[in-house]
Amino acid sequence: MKADPDEDDTFLFVKSEFSVTYQAVEGKKFFVNSFTVKSFHAMIIFMNIQIFGTKKCSDTRKAERFFKERGIKYQFVDMKEKGMSKGEFTSVAQANGGLENMINWEGKDKDMLALIKYIADEDKLAKILENPQVIKTPVVRNGKQSTLGYQPDVWKGWK
Repeated sequence: MKADPDEDDTFLFVKSEFSVTYQAVEGKKFFVNSFTVKSFHAMIIFMNIQIFGTKKCSDTRKAERFFKERGIKYQFVDMKEKGMSKGEFTSVAQANGGLENMINWEGKDKDMLALIKYIADEDKLAKILENPQVIKTPVVRNGKQSTLGYQPDVWKGWK
């Protein structure tokens, strides 16, 4: 079976004398394909980058520029318009050391931050999701990997 890359896929071309095998996940199907173009081989790296942030956040704009300069497609989610789903937030929180690390304790909305700090643990998630301005930005996801804030050194290692 063959997985045909579409315009959202990211390509990395490397010289090599060996065949290149790539893996792709398409829906729930898993494909493995190997190919050679004369002596020049291409390896396809599938990255599904999502950047959650706001248009006014300088670190979010720097993250967008990082991926744009490298020709890596990404999806921008404006947290003022959409925010994160409960599942997205929980997944990112688990990958980054828990709910407390997701919060920008230096943010402007001190009253909301104080409320979140002192409300019962079982109510914190709902309050954070209702007030996405308290979440550290940018939140950058690549599948199950994620970062909080501007972290280009981490992103460089993503495949």
